[in-house]
Amino acid sequence: MNVSFYIAKRYLFSKKSHNAINIISTVAVCGVAIATLATVCALSVLNGFQELVAGMFSTFDPELKITPVRGKVFDPTKDKFLELRAFPEIDKLTETLEDNVMIAYGDHQVPVIMKGISDSLTTTLGIGVAQNLGLYYIPIYPIDIYVPKRTGQINLANPLASCNISYTYINDIFRGQSAYENHYMLVPIDLARELLDYENEVSALEINLKANADVLAVQKKIKQTIGAKFDVKDRYEQQESAFQMMNIEKWAIFLILGFILLIALFNIIGSLSLLMVDKRADCATLRKLGANDQLLSRIFLLEGWMISAFGASAGIIGGVLICLGQQHFGWIKFGATGTFAVDAYPVRVEALDLLFVLLTTLVIGFFTVSNTVKYLKK
Repeated sequence: MNVSFYIAKRYLFSKKSHNAINIISTVAVCGVAIATLATVCALSVLNGFQELVAGMFSTFDPELKITPVRGKVFDPTKDKFLELRAFPEIDKLTETLEDNVMIAYGDHQVPVIMKGISDSLTTTLGIGVAQNLGLYYIPIYPIDIYVPKRTGQINLANPLASCNISYTYINDIFRGQSAYENHYMLVPIDLARELLDYENEVSALEINLKANADVLAVQKKIKQTIGAKFDVKDRYEQQESAFQMMNIEKWAIFLILGFILLIALFNIIGSLSLLMVDKRADCATLRKLGANDQLLSRIFLLEGWMISAFGASAGIIGGVLICLGQQHFGWIKFGATGTFAVDAYPVRVEALDLLFVLLTTLVIGFFTVSNTVKYLKK
């Protein structure tokens, strides 16, 4: 066994001549452990919220979505799209056509995004749109839809003559992510094409894959097939701004907790300082036995690193246990009031986060201990 490591381990676990050194060493380990535990729990909660939001988007967003790089619509009957439909990984391919329209019911008028869907025979309103129309139940009368004609000419004497007008009966009202339930109306694609003066055009092709299909591999395959004039986005890319903001929040919190961890590691300075004073006689004995300054420095360096490592390990283990308990038992609730998608705080532990927290703790501890030992040697 390495001599410096053996002595450092004995110093860490053996009883010191001054009880204050034991207390400070324990406080140092506990401080690192608590800061590490808090970091693991905070990152896991943010991962849980990200997974929750992704699940809410997934009820509306397809696994892959094809849109044109330029322009609003494209023709899905071309050969390259026929080839695409034959891919064995694709479970379902849906044609969609979106545009802004005005809908009216009674005295209420609301601008919405009309989304025509190829495999839908019903009309569905987002609950927020329905409330803006004054609808709190499925109406028995149809709603009117107004869309400006693509000619762009406006008849000032009769503005309605410049619009395509139709009506539809509401079959259902849906709930979902607020970006959808407050702005969308889902209709059959034939009705959307009729109002928008299109024949076969679509604004997007939405693809859901078969179970166990590799999304990234299929995404790459589709890009190679249809060319650079089209974007092929997965669910995260479709909601890129929302997930980027969540990632920024996650690492901002990690940075704040990193500063708290740095402060906790300062306890090691006091522990090492008192330990070097307490073991002055031992150091003199070791010098007589042939130990040099490098060996003695390495002993106290390892002592400080072990404090960081034990604290980080204890914090990570404790954080993982708390997060797993929250996953299974839902100890911490949102509260009795309010409307939430889940009752308890969602958490998801990621191995990469644990590794990053461990490495960060060890790196910060390494520099803290190294500089402390160098300073105390002077």
